Amino acid sequence: MNKSRRLSTVASLAVASVIVTACSGTSVAPLPSTPAGEADLEAGRVLFEANCAQCHGQEAQGTDQGPPFLHQYYRPGHHSDAAFYLAVRNGVVPHHWDFGPMPAIPGLEDDEIGDIVAYVRSLQEAAGIR
Repeated sequence: MNKSRRLSTVASLAVASVIVTACSGTSVAPLPSTPAGEADLEAGRVLFEANCAQCHGQEAQGTDQGPPFLHQYYRPGHHSDAAFYLAVRNGVVPHHWDFGPMPAIPGLEDDEIGDIVAYVRSLQEAAGIR
């Protein structure tokens, strides 16, 4: 399947998912926002290493199981913080890489996901990704 058609399919599935959720009467929890000043970067690092590094590598460098977050694809203007929350909560079908789908990561609270996102954003900023 070519990239354009694959993106169209992913977009269609995302819209269908929203419609099914809305029509089912199931409430969708709003995505939280952790202000940068309130995030705990050390906790984010520890949580990242425990929950993400196996696939996304130490310091978000990537592995043969998952993509690097130190890539322009994951800059805040392309993948918002909300995209990270959704990926952790619901899993995600890859659309930039040829890795398999990422499963949901159970057991993380929203503030913990916020700390992980802040940690990843700090690594990106240090690498010049804005």
